[in-house]
Amino acid sequence: MHIIRPESPDDVRAIRDLNRRAFETGLEATLVDALREQADPIVSLVAVSDNVVVGHILFSPVTLSSQPALPIMGLAPMAVVPERQRQGIGADLVRAGIDHCRTAGCVAVVVLGHAAYYPRFGFSPASRFGLVSEYDVPDDVFMALELASGVLRGNAGTIRYHPAFAAA
Repeated sequence: MHIIRPESPDDVRAIRDLNRRAFETGLEATLVDALREQADPIVSLVAVSDNVVVGHILFSPVTLSSQPALPIMGLAPMAVVPERQRQGIGADLVRAGIDHCRTAGCVAVVVLGHAAYYPRFGFSPASRFGLVSEYDVPDDVFMALELASGVLRGNAGTIRYHPAFAAA
């Protein structure tokens, strides 16, 4: 059993450790710290089980070249401790994060992620909306989800991530 809640200042160290354990390098941990300091707004949620942080997800603002003021968030990174993966924690984090983004007034979310994982949450290839990533990635791994129906229609362009991504 776990709960999903917004991160608190007391969670910072646990989030850093979690990202270091879940990924092969410390890049994601460094990225989370940088986004927490530099990006606004962010949605940062943790999954907690028995008072231990077992999962984390972060959403930060991205920019669409054709509509720079459109409030769109990028999902990255998401991590679950290795021993608790495949137990629904990541899915709960994604759903809660999307809900937080919607409540905060965001109109869409993009993700660079597993093509077989994210469609279950409503994501589809971003190319269907005329969107491309600033990064050279396969079409099926760059996905978008409209939180307001039709908001991306007619707004083709390039999605650019926060500069902290390039530094990580």
